[in-house]
Amino acid sequence: MGKRREPDDLSVHELIEGPTEILSRETLDAIRRPEAVGADLSIEQTHDLSASAAEVTSDLSGAGAAGAGGRTRVELPRMPAPGALYRRAALGALPGLGGRRGADLPAVEFSVAGVRTDRAHLADYDRVCGFRLTDRLPATFPHVLGFPLTLRLMTAPGFPIPLTGVVHVGNRITVHRPITADEALDFTTFAENLRPHDRGRQVDVVLVGSVDGEEVWRGVSTYLGRERTPGGRDRGERPTAPTATARWRVEPRVGTEYARVSGDHNPIHTSRLGARLFGFRRPIAHGMWSKARCLAALETRLPDACTVEVAFKLPVPLPSTVDFTLLPDGAFALHDSRGRPHLAGLVR
Repeated sequence: MGKRREPDDLSVHELIEGPTEILSRETLDAIRRPEAVGADLSIEQTHDLSASAAEVTSDLSGAGAAGAGGRTRVELPRMPAPGALYRRAALGALPGLGGRRGADLPAVEFSVAGVRTDRAHLADYDRVCGFRLTDRLPATFPHVLGFPLTLRLMTAPGFPIPLTGVVHVGNRITVHRPITADEALDFTTFAENLRPHDRGRQVDVVLVGSVDGEEVWRGVSTYLGRERTPGGRDRGERPTAPTATARWRVEPRVGTEYARVSGDHNPIHTSRLGARLFGFRRPIAHGMWSKARCLAALETRLPDACTVEVAFKLPVPLPSTVDFTLLPDGAFALHDSRGRPHLAGLVR
């Protein structure tokens, strides 16, 4: 008879390790050291956001204008509807309907011009993630605004990694200057740097936000497409967790609330059944919620222009209690109650 796991224990395959290429080994080692800097940080209550009506859009294909790096640019008249794209991804996962996956990245980029911020949407996002209510966009909010465009890219025919079951292992955001809610953003997305990983393949999905032709924001999300690989991995000795600066209780509603304000309705975050279909016994928090929640705790410390990198490690099951730690030299971390790492980050 196999060993019975504790109710809140996660299996080995749920711990994402390996060369995610987001943070250097030196940075990760520094984050693991128990040399935290104390701070008085608190968490705000979050609120539900009523669901917005899904926009019906048609699929666009074919050649467009020439983009950077030899890519073909496809200009869309509006942001795609996420619901239709998730349905496409679900159908593509069915045997016989998915088509063939490309061996290389598609030489295409998608763009949408004139994307405006709805202030009610921004306020709800701020509440869910713990930011102050202002007209200034949090560093993570353009990721939400442009998410349907990246979803369109990742569900395009020939994209080498299927959306279903993909794991978000890292994210890097660069803010060149403050962005306010009254500015219209032009978004462009493309994929680059397809590379092997010890558990499959990784790809970087780039989203660029511009105002009047000037790049003001750039996000790079690294995704892992898991594939069966021979042999196991040695997890090694678990490092000592740093002293917590703040402790947060993450309730199940975080999954549904963030899905509503972000448009990311992946069922592993919102449904127990959906989570089990992908190997998780409980829904898990969105990685970008975890990053946003950490940046909300650092909000008064962030410079106007900066780069914030994170590596997502152990998923945050819902519900759970997590420890946030502010470390020297711009580093921060998120751990579970046993000291296992959820997220390692760096501001520079």
